[in-house]
Amino acid sequence: MVNDNMKIVVLAGGISTERDVSLVTGSMIYKALVNKGHQVMLLDVYLGYEEDNYKDIFSVKRDWSEKIGAISSQNPDISQVKAMRKDNPECVIGPHVIDICSQADIVFLALHGQNGEDGKIQAMFDLLDIKYTGTNYLSSALAMDKAISKELFVKYNIPTPKGITVVEGEKICWNSFPCIVKVNCGGSSVGVYKAINEKELEEALEKAFTFEKRVLIEEFIEGREFSIGVIDGKALPIIEIAPKVGFYDYKNKYQAGSAIETCPAELPQNVTKAMQECAEKVYDALRLCTYVRMDFRMDSDFNFYCLEANTLPGMTPTSLLPQEAAAVGIDFAGLCEKIIDISMKKYQA
Repeated sequence: MVNDNMKIVVLAGGISTERDVSLVTGSMIYKALVNKGHQVMLLDVYLGYEEDNYKDIFSVKRDWSEKIGAISSQNPDISQVKAMRKDNPECVIGPHVIDICSQADIVFLALHGQNGEDGKIQAMFDLLDIKYTGTNYLSSALAMDKAISKELFVKYNIPTPKGITVVEGEKICWNSFPCIVKVNCGGSSVGVYKAINEKELEEALEKAFTFEKRVLIEEFIEGREFSIGVIDGKALPIIEIAPKVGFYDYKNKYQAGSAIETCPAELPQNVTKAMQECAEKVYDALRLCTYVRMDFRMDSDFNFYCLEANTLPGMTPTSLLPQEAAAVGIDFAGLCEKIIDISMKKYQA
């Protein structure tokens, strides 16, 4: 069980396209853990902390979440964030981040996207003997790379949409519509586009290549969208997401009221069991541990397909994992402590 009055750094922010989501996730976790009686600091991994009292940060009495706002319907302007750095703006680790994280009993990773969910932070913390929540560096990297994830899904007979990986500048052969274009290492549906013909495909690829030089084209599964959280290898209840307009893009994910979410999802019992077992199979195939969330789509014949795994699921007011946990009687603060408890097991071997 989680010890009383732990020293916890909630690490959020960064300079990925999911920066705003990460900050709100971090703010929610921070408040929940403070209310549980822990000594908690909310720290932006990119901007860091520049005051001289960083060596004894847990003695500083401050509401570290007071400047965190709501998630905008638009992607954050990373150039504006970089302009706020007084030292090297190209370094993803801000002033005194390592010093502060080293003082904590554990770092709660509230990061999303590149330089947070891709295993780099996890590998760095492993080298520095800093404990952190979530899966390890290897499984983070495997899950973050959608092309590699898809190869492992195929190897382990996990149903997934047919698709190809393309690199900017190469000739593309694709003639199945509608289709989905998405960046290889993104998240929160940033850089994800639906195309219904060749012209729209060209436009979608042009947009996606502004984020990354390697993207995926996948068949679009007409039907329903679902998500399944897996904690310590066991699947939570399934949640169904039905956007009111369009598909489940960045805006529909994070703007309250943009989607109807039903948990537990209304599905035949045998389908529910099969999809949950599939989520657990993905957990094993990607060598994951602690907690994760899988995204699925299902056609009208109840055939389901795994789209991807999210190793640091969002914990915002509209996020899916907290809703799934609530369906089995785990409130938000209890979920945060459960994640810490399970994560600490990594260090008990």
